[in-house]
This record gives sequence, structure tokens and C-alpha cells, in this order.
Amino acid sequence: QVRLVESGGGSVQAGGSLRLSCAASGRTFSTYHMGWFRQAPGKEREFVAAMAYSGGSAYSTGSVKGRFTISRDNAKNTVYLQMNSLKREDTAVYYCAAKPWNRKLESADGYDYWGQGTQVTVSS
Repeated sequence: QVRLVESGGGSVQAGGSLRLSCAASGRTFSTYHMGWFRQAPGKEREFVAAMAYSGGSAYSTGSVKGRFTISRDNAKNTVYLQMNSLKREDTAVYYCAAKPWNRKLESADGYDYWGQGTQVTVSS
């Protein structure tokens, strides 16, 4: 069982930055791939970025490439999402999620555990 708690959301003007954090419980954090997803009002949840359990590989969706960076600190059981050059269309509830290391990293499926989400609002 993994419990995930996101933090760091808030309101920011377009062009600004935020860093989201996701703290995980348990001693097996380093055996899980970690991902970030988001859901805007009236839209389906979409994949944002993911990082391998070891921290060696990462990938992100095209709309955030060059602006968002995922990272993790296995010693702190925490995954981060650094968001720069924020746009209004980045407004959403952001969720972190975990899936076991033996599932395909490059897939938006297979996540077993989810956080409660943190709101990010970008205004112009």
C-alpha cells in the first residue's frame, strides 16, 4: 500500500512557476514508477509526466515539454513537478500516481495508487 499526498498547488499568473511535491508513505517508494496527471474542468484526466523508479528515465507529454520537469528524491520518498512558463491551459487539478517498477513506464496505464490532487490555477 502506498499513500500519496500532493502539495504546492496555488494560483499564479501566466508565465510564472510552481513546484508541486508528492510525498509517499512506505518504504518501497523506490520500487515504483511515479507519474503526474491533471484534470481540467469538464475534461478527461490526462497524462503529464512520469519518471522511472530509479530516476534514470523520464518522459512527458508534448504540451509540457520544455516547460515542466519531473524529478524524484528516493531518500525523501518524494516526486516533484517543476512547472515553468505556465499557461492558462495548464489550469487543472494535478495528481501524482504510482505503479510498480515492472510495468511499462512509457504508458499512461497501470497506476495503482493516486493522491487526492492539488489545484493549479493560472490567470492571464
